[in-house]
Amino acid sequence: MSIWWSLHLRREAASVPLARRLLIGTMETAGVDPDVSYDLSVALSEACANAVEHGGDGAPAGCSEAYRVTAYLDGEKCRIEVADSGPGFSVAQDLRPAHSDAEHGRGLCLIRELADHVHIGGKPGRGGTVVSFDKMLKWKRDPSLLTA
Repeated sequence: MSIWWSLHLRREAASVPLARRLLIGTMETAGVDPDVSYDLSVALSEACANAVEHGGDGAPAGCSEAYRVTAYLDGEKCRIEVADSGPGFSVAQDLRPAHSDAEHGRGLCLIRELADHVHIGGKPGRGGTVVSFDKMLKWKRDPSLLTA
């Protein structure tokens, strides 16, 4: 089975739970194991929160109001991409581990812990950051799509 969707979201806090709920609903409908769905939904929430908070600072006028989330469930893997129009950042410098009691700065490290593979980079020829991550899927015994 192959499912994919893409959202163009405003850089507002309310967009984060919207993307998370859509991902969880998609995975539940496809029959993905709830533990895997939870891990990916937390990672997605962190990536979206970063796009909302940092995804427009320094971007050209008119480019900073939105960000894009794309999810692909294809075969045994789920791949998620979150792309914004912010100024980007230095991966080496900005992925330093945060203190355990820090309120900010743990999102990218958390994504790395929850996903199997993570890539963080800029958009070729444009400003912005793309955070993409994937995870191998496990399945429930009775996926709801098989009963249709």
